[in-house]
Amino acid sequence: MRYYLNLLFLIFFGVTFSQHQNLTPLDSIIKLRELSQNEELAKDVRIKYAKRAVSLSNEFNKDTTRLASGRNLGLLYDKLEKIDLWQQQNSKNLLLATKVSDTLALAVANFNIGLAKHFYETQYDSAYYYYKDALKYYIHLGDSEIVGSLYLYIAEIQNTEKVYISSEENAINALKIFNSLPETEASKDDMWIVYNLLGVVSLNLGHYNKSLEYHKKALDVASDMEDGMYNKTVSYNNQAYLYNKLENYEEAIRLYNELIDLRSVYEVYDPTFYPLIIDNLAYTKVLAGHTDFDNIEAMFYEAYDISTNLNDDITKLAITIDLAKYYNHRKINDSTLVYSQKAYKLSKRLSSNEILLESMILLSEIKSGDEGKKYLKEYIKLTDSLLYVERNVRNKFARIELETDQLEAKNKQISKENLYLLILSAGLLLTVILVYVVISQRSKNRKLKLAQVQQRANEDIYNLMLTQQEKIDEARAKEKIRVSKELHDGVLGKLFGVRLSLDSINFKEGKEAILARAKYIDQLQAIEQDIRKISHELNMDFVSGSGYIDILTELIENQSQAYNLGCEFNSSDAINWDLVSNKIKINMYRIIQESMQNIYKHAKANTIKISISLEKDLICLGIIDDGEGFDTSKSKKGIGLKNMTSRVADIYGNISFNSQSNSGTEISVKIPYLNQPT
Repeated sequence: MRYYLNLLFLIFFGVTFSQHQNLTPLDSIIKLRELSQNEELAKDVRIKYAKRAVSLSNEFNKDTTRLASGRNLGLLYDKLEKIDLWQQQNSKNLLLATKVSDTLALAVANFNIGLAKHFYETQYDSAYYYYKDALKYYIHLGDSEIVGSLYLYIAEIQNTEKVYISSEENAINALKIFNSLPETEASKDDMWIVYNLLGVVSLNLGHYNKSLEYHKKALDVASDMEDGMYNKTVSYNNQAYLYNKLENYEEAIRLYNELIDLRSVYEVYDPTFYPLIIDNLAYTKVLAGHTDFDNIEAMFYEAYDISTNLNDDITKLAITIDLAKYYNHRKINDSTLVYSQKAYKLSKRLSSNEILLESMILLSEIKSGDEGKKYLKEYIKLTDSLLYVERNVRNKFARIELETDQLEAKNKQISKENLYLLILSAGLLLTVILVYVVISQRSKNRKLKLAQVQQRANEDIYNLMLTQQEKIDEARAKEKIRVSKELHDGVLGKLFGVRLSLDSINFKEGKEAILARAKYIDQLQAIEQDIRKISHELNMDFVSGSGYIDILTELIENQSQAYNLGCEFNSSDAINWDLVSNKIKINMYRIIQESMQNIYKHAKANTIKISISLEKDLICLGIIDDGEGFDTSKSKKGIGLKNMTSRVADIYGNISFNSQSNSGTEISVKIPYLNQPT
């Protein structure tokens, strides 16, 4: 029924739109946005409306309208829990918001991307970066509630990454803001989260009494909440843990016993919490010196069985290491070894470094000889690794802070420069107005000088014509040189290769010789086409894409076969030949062709190696042969070497010749990849 109602609504909407042809594009976009937020419609229909609004906004070509439609689509994805699409849309919204300098949109987009990085992708450094940007914009907008939440999220990330001092500072900033907000159930929950986080941070810093104070304040806030029972149980557990740290075991046992009685609360919120409480109570009794070992063991195994039934490996790991420590306390080495090994394997699988370290210490004590030393060495190695990672994380966050500060300083400098530019523009405009007034007053004098100005203009035109004629003559000379190069490097090179090939089969007969001659007749026809192209001075694309390498390969293979040379050709996939100009490709082709021809004529080489690579935005062409070599200081007068040097200079590259007698020759050509002068 709902499907048909939606179908009827779509038909009605289409008819309505067709009856209102006078609606402006903006009216249509706004109407589509409103329809996309109508919760009575099906989800896919709402998404279609929102996407149609975005499509029309792109056609409307107004950035603010595009941004509004994009934000509407992002909000809809968020409501409908389309997480991947929500993240993609927020990235698009951020680009548009940056373009139009919309502070609110920048704040929202950065905040949403930060949430995605934080809670869905666990990329804490990226989340921190986007949160910091969002914080800057929300402070400017004066939205205290979101500013407090951002301080809290940043503090949570810093605590996770063990940047405790900064985490404490940001948590206190969040606490100050939440204290200033009206008391609601949500704000109280935020207060409890902050106090709990401050307690955890203080614990990590080793400030146990301070941590206990924060957890007591968190308990007070939870007690004042209408639905704060679960928060209370967490605060009780945290306090009991701290009493353990302060060696006030009996107070910790009292709190754990109270938590045991609240099992019904955990069954609703978190069933895995109950076995953890039993385990903590049992281990605290061990620390307190209780000797009712049968009861203590029963508690440990009850907690172990419950966590196993719940498939909760994290709680099971905590219970396993406590069992190992319990048996170690009682000097029962076999049981200590069993549970230490279980904790060791499970902590490795769960990447729980803290418990892994504890298990390795126990195993190094239980195991004797080299096996015990192995666990001790592994413990030291992991400790050093964790310290290194922790230090790098702190440096990373400090680096993000520095880069953010530098970016803000740069933006301020740009704003200042824009202000100076505005003042300068105003000054120039005023100057133009004054000049216009002066010129108007002197218009009569200009009329009297008109004849003189016209005479001077005629002289300038004549001089310009002379200059232009000189440029034409120069262009003609260059064109003659170009045609000469094309004839020498292209046509003559190919004719030379064909002539040699025909000579090699001149005394052969039979079908194979006929086929070979036919092949070279085809090549002569290709040379004929080259001559025709040169004569008509066509400037067609030499090659596009990967086909250029195919053409070079064919050239090298044909000439290697004709010249009876062993050849090795390597080219880099890093070069996108579609981005390289035809002028460069043509000249590279001719350089390779001329080099191979010179090697055949003069070097008496057996093998040749040709390579093309990309190094530091330079196309590097290398040609190496094992021939007789030549004296580079005396042998650069040949037309072939001159043409090669000229071609390289024409594409703003440089060429070098490295050769010695009987040691072969190396030609190195380096050409700018993309940044060719114009």
